[in-house]
Amino acid sequence: MRTILVLTLALAIAACGRSGEEPAAIERPTHQLATTEAYDVGAIPAYAGDHAAVYDYIDANLDRHLAAIQRWLRQKSISAQNIGVIEMAEMLRQDFEDLGFAEAELVPTDGHPGVWGYYNAGAEKTLVVYLMYDVQPVNPEDWISPPFDAGVIDHELGKVLMARGATNQKGPQRAFLNALESIIAVEGTLPVNIMIAAEGEEELGSPNYPQIVDAYEARLREADGVLFPFNSQSPDGKINMILGVKGIVYFEVIATGGAWGGPSKAEIHGSYKAIVDSPVWRLIKALSSLTSPDGNTILVPGYYDGIVPPTVEESMLINAGIENRNEEQMLEMLGVNHWIDYKTGTDAVVEFLYQPSLNIDGIWGGYTGEGVKTILPHQASAKVDSRLPPGLDPDEALDKIRQFLDAQGYADVEIRKLSGYPASQTSVEAPAVQAAISVFSKYANTINVQPRIAGSAPFYQFTERLGLPLVPTGMGFGTGAHAPNEIMLIEPGPGTQAAGLAEIEKAYVDFVYALAEAE
Repeated sequence: MRTILVLTLALAIAACGRSGEEPAAIERPTHQLATTEAYDVGAIPAYAGDHAAVYDYIDANLDRHLAAIQRWLRQKSISAQNIGVIEMAEMLRQDFEDLGFAEAELVPTDGHPGVWGYYNAGAEKTLVVYLMYDVQPVNPEDWISPPFDAGVIDHELGKVLMARGATNQKGPQRAFLNALESIIAVEGTLPVNIMIAAEGEEELGSPNYPQIVDAYEARLREADGVLFPFNSQSPDGKINMILGVKGIVYFEVIATGGAWGGPSKAEIHGSYKAIVDSPVWRLIKALSSLTSPDGNTILVPGYYDGIVPPTVEESMLINAGIENRNEEQMLEMLGVNHWIDYKTGTDAVVEFLYQPSLNIDGIWGGYTGEGVKTILPHQASAKVDSRLPPGLDPDEALDKIRQFLDAQGYADVEIRKLSGYPASQTSVEAPAVQAAISVFSKYANTINVQPRIAGSAPFYQFTERLGLPLVPTGMGFGTGAHAPNEIMLIEPGPGTQAAGLAEIEKAYVDFVYALAEAE
């Protein structure tokens, strides 16, 4: 039975008594910014275009546009559990066809299907849109409104749409399609050609997304940039724009009884622990050998080697954004008392963006249900992820972990790779990024552009493989990704400065035109 174990005490105990070689002393590296200069976002002129007829169409059809988002959110598409995935893929395909895309087709992969769409506007420029149509699992009892009802509810920020996928990512993605629909309805066509390459496995680590790119690689290479529709605002209206992501390697670690000791076929009576080894303790000790006792420094030799330190451009972006960073608000939102080592300000940002992490996502084994069942389990497993800044390769990282565990005497502990891909980065000087900033400047007074976030997405398929700039962009506010009570702001209330749905869609209209006009 798979259930979550409480690790705090166990890992503390396991920090001692490790087998095998004693690891060399390792410290987390420190990184310094390359300059004290700050990037001047204000030097980019605000987008001056005015598409009044399209804006009016959005206002007149806002209820229908909201319903289109709700339709997406009510269709379950939980990739980890294979619930509603095929139905959601077909919904995307049909929506592309209904919008007038000349090509709208499912793309077979070794996992969940991709969805391809192509709108030929006969334009000089082509925009690729990366979409993900899958969502995370839910615990309905944790939600104040059912996670797939997609209800519009009253919130301290105004009217919000609450549902799994509201902000990650169905809400902003369907809002972007609403914007395209509005342009086509008014103008008869789009100012750019559109290629859409959607996947249904982003929440699984995008293991088969390369197969979708394989099918259209030659055509994708001809594009001018890539958009990932994204809610980029905080409630106070500030824009938080990102230009990249960390990479990731995600794997399972399994300890099973065998020649080293422990029951190998099935659980046995707990009294035998007096003379029989425990696979659960072995897993805990193997995991604890990977880090310092506080879990914050990775002790795997060479794991920090190759990190690309802050470039001049990245340093300028960090310097420009640090004055807008609200440390207390972030800590409060996360329910965290302080960052590691009580770092703050620039030190915390650099640590966040340039350090790899090693995180236990879940661990299970044996019995933790109601009442008492005294057993000695024969197997225990954990799921682990490591976020990797630019310069670190996921396969090399996993190889180093394997070699280290072997050296520590844990060659019997199995590692199964589940997914992985490298980091992605786009320059602020790319025309697509400049177009996005110009549109943001039209709607917002404060724009914070950061080199990357510490999360992961398969953007490397575009930036590294295809050499295309990718920009996650969009107005609007959302929160609760991967958590209960996920929301996207639809109608801001008094004091809320973030955009509502109408303004979100108008800004997407402006972005498409700004990219078409970019030099």
